[in-house]
Amino acid sequence: MSNKTTESDSKYNHLEKMEINELLTNINDEDKTVPYAIEKVLPKIESLAKVIISKMEIGGRLFYVGAGTSGRLGVVDASECPPTFGVEHGLVIGLIAGGDSAMWKAVEFAEDSKEQGWKDLQEHQINDKDVVVGIAASGTTPYVIGALEMCNANGIETGCIVCNAESPVAKVANYPIEVIVGSEFVTGSTRMKSGTAQKLVLNMISTSVMIKLGRVKGNKMVDMQLSNNKLVDRGTKMVMNQLDVDYDTANELLLKYGSVRKAVDSEKN
Repeated sequence: MSNKTTESDSKYNHLEKMEINELLTNINDEDKTVPYAIEKVLPKIESLAKVIISKMEIGGRLFYVGAGTSGRLGVVDASECPPTFGVEHGLVIGLIAGGDSAMWKAVEFAEDSKEQGWKDLQEHQINDKDVVVGIAASGTTPYVIGALEMCNANGIETGCIVCNAESPVAKVANYPIEVIVGSEFVTGSTRMKSGTAQKLVLNMISTSVMIKLGRVKGNKMVDMQLSNNKLVDRGTKMVMNQLDVDYDTANELLLKYGSVRKAVDSEKN
């Protein structure tokens, strides 16, 4: 790949001479461009989401594989699905080069193995009902490329989220999403616009998939886990609204049945 826009020189120079307000304004101006870059690839995101839904409807899972910032974003999105949508742990799985410790501290050269990504997937008994999405801002990460190549060889659907055009990762993915955000404010710092783009796309994928799988009713997270007082209060108010009962009654029903959906269904049936 001859031209990696993620590594191209920043449009700004002498950053150390800028005042804080100027730094923040310029960073914000750059961030504003990200949604427009995503808008250009909405059909690609739709295609991948449809494949994921079709596979999950027959018992498949969604895997994210990545390294560094990209890997961490995948792990975060996966880890938020159970509390937000009430799905079981293991339905959406995030794998990061270097293992769990790489979430907190960079593991040197972990992303450079083409074999390790597939080995990590095999630990989860990966199969052809699953979908694997590679996340790599540069689109050149060996850990991701190797994982997607082996998935293709084993009949497993693959997608990717990258921020360079015509990258090796995109070329090997069945459903590539290329969000071209251009040069970073700090040259090469893909934790910035590229990371923002990947986070937004991941939100779009997981949220649309869960909605179409019936995990949202109206616009409410009716299957969310009641893991803290704030969520219990939110759930209680949902039950109040759905059943037209007072707060105490709604709270009692919610705690008895364990979710908004079950509490509401118990009274309506």
